[in-house]
Order: sequence, then C-alpha cells, then structure tokens
Amino acid sequence: MSKLKLLLPFSRVLCTSSVAVACVIASPVWAQNIAIVNGKPVPSARVQIMERQMAASGQPVTEQVLAQIRDEVINREVLLQAAAALGLNTTQTYQDQMSLARESILIRALLADFEAKNPITDAVVAAEYKRIAESDMAQEHRASHILVETLAQANDVVDELAKGGDFATLAKKLSKDPGSGAQGGDLGWANASGYVPEFGAAMVALQVNETSKPVQTQFGFHVIRLIETRKRDLPPLEQVRDQVADQLKTTRLNTFQNELRAKATIQ
Repeated sequence: MSKLKLLLPFSRVLCTSSVAVACVIASPVWAQNIAIVNGKPVPSARVQIMERQMAASGQPVTEQVLAQIRDEVINREVLLQAAAALGLNTTQTYQDQMSLARESILIRALLADFEAKNPITDAVVAAEYKRIAESDMAQEHRASHILVETLAQANDVVDELAKGGDFATLAKKLSKDPGSGAQGGDLGWANASGYVPEFGAAMVALQVNETSKPVQTQFGFHVIRLIETRKRDLPPLEQVRDQVADQLKTTRLNTFQNELRAKATIQ
C-alpha cells in the first residue's frame, strides 16, 4: 500500500495543488485572521465588528457585502500602517481627536439607551398632537404695534391712545418699524412663536382690541394691540406624524440632558 493511501484515513482532506488554498484558510491561523499585511495579521474580529455595525443599521450582510467588508478592512490596514510609519498616530492632533471621538461614542450610547427605554409610541405621538391642537400653538393672532426707542416714548404713546388717539395714525407717525409702521402697525397673521418671546407672551395675554403696556425687547419698546385671533387648521395627524415624533424626540433628549446637568455637582 502506498504512503498516500496510509495518510488518507487520518487527513480526510487531500491537500493537492488545486485545493491548497482551501487547506490554508482552514488552518487555525487563517481562521483567526483574514490576511497578513506586511507581516502583520489582520484579525477576523475586525470584519465581525463591521458586520455588526451594518446589521445594527438594518443593512443585510450578504456574501457579496461580506467580501466588500473584508476588502475594506484590508485597505484600512494598509492605510493604518502607512500612517503609523509616518508617526501620525503619535501626534497631538491624533490624540485630541481620539479623545473627542471616545467621548462622542459614549454619549451617543447613553442617548440611544435613553431612547430605547423611553420609546415614542403611536399613542404618545397622538397625545402630543392633541396637546398641540388644544394649545396656543394652534392659534394665530393678528396684532399691531408701535415700536419706539425709549420707555418714556412708549408711555407717551400709551397716554395718547388713552386720550382717544388713533393707533394706526400714531404707528405711521412714530413707529421705528418701517414695514408695519407704513401699514398702521399691522403685523398680519402669525403664531406667537413667530415673535421674540417677550413680544409673543405679551400679545397672547391680551384680549381682542386690548392694548398692552410698554413691552421691552431687543428691538426697543413696543405698544401692542391685539386685533383678532383665529384657530389655525392643522394638517391631519397622519401627515405630520413623523414631524411630531421628531420634535418629541428632540424635546425629550434636551430635557434628559438638562436634568442630568441640574443633578450634577459642578464647582
């Protein structure tokens, strides 16, 4: 019996020239590494990391994609070795960016954990839509104002109006807002959120045909008169579901971060 026949029962696989590559890949070293680049093994774990990342993002990992991942990992290793040969991995810029990247990754993980534990369900979105529909956010206001530079000037305007002065006439004469001034102070229809906070808050606090006391903003002093209000027609929930959900997500994350900041001991 030939020597080859004696070996067959023990090897079970014949490593001829046509199947030599398969035999090498099946060896323990190649099972742990996908390649050896310039004498440095490239561990298969790096491929598995990218696989998990793609799977987590919902992308199917086919055999073709897997081959592309392996090729990408090898390309990265070639580039990493070239960068290391130049000492780029020891520069302060590299160290700074790595530090920031680690912080960002951990923060993203924290926020993702919060979102997973506080899901925005359809019921939550519907409740938020209802809240918006019943709030001032669904109201539009038509107001007029007279903008002046000083509090004394604003008080004079209030006094003139109290004596029976015509709002539109005073606005055309005195207002520093050229756009609305020419229209007798008329600002047209808008939601309160369309104005600076101080102006919007003062406006919604008025009754129709009521005139405010002087209101200070970054632009000067305003005397505001509310002309009328109306209900704003909101789009159906199904048309704005994604926008409402996104706004809820942003609001919740901001609240979460603010609460953590408030609880922290900062000296």
